Amino acid sequence: MPTFNEIDSLKISVQALRDSANDVDLLIVDDNSPDGTGKLADSLADSRTFVLHRESKAGLGAAYLAGFAWAKKHGYEAVVEMDADGSHRAEDLAELLSGIQNADLVIGSRWVPGGKVENWPAYRKAISKLGNSYARFMLRTKIQDMTAGFRVYRISFLDRLDLAGVAARGYAFQVEMALRSVKAGGVVLEVPIVFVERALGRSKMTTAIVLEALWLVTKWAFYRSA
Repeated sequence: MPTFNEIDSLKISVQALRDSANDVDLLIVDDNSPDGTGKLADSLADSRTFVLHRESKAGLGAAYLAGFAWAKKHGYEAVVEMDADGSHRAEDLAELLSGIQNADLVIGSRWVPGGKVENWPAYRKAISKLGNSYARFMLRTKIQDMTAGFRVYRISFLDRLDLAGVAARGYAFQVEMALRSVKAGGVVLEVPIVFVERALGRSKMTTAIVLEALWLVTKWAFYRSA
């Protein structure tokens, strides 16, 4: 669960996770949040909740890669990506974890039958759908929600993805990891989730992050066809 300035939502998200899935361990990866999120995370730490402090904000991808390394070091068999802002519902986690028994990557998908988004305006839904359609077409995959951030990886499978070579650090990280999973011959499963727009705090999405994603997808498609 990566955090940067999530002091308003972190405690609520952690409690929701404990209420729905108290048998999982949680790693909070904080990028030196100036609002005190890191200190709040420390106050929430217990025998099943851990905190990894990073020196500075280096992007979502870097935070997740640090979390993957921590999970591998501590002997876990699967690792979950989950937002701290409440957009990923804890009650959907059980189905994702069930799916990883027969897959290498399980994606909590907004855009498969049964999936949906709550509290997004029409233009946000259109941008997400168009972005996913563009990525799916350019990269020749069948994944409906390549940008989804609620997902589970089998730890042993991550070793096949050459994580040291991951280029994306922002929004495109999810697309790149999905693409690498397909190229590695992994079994990818999408299960429907309900994505709920954050009620507290501010989104980290910027125009620069979206443009990075578009550029990288186009570049990956070019190299794929070269």
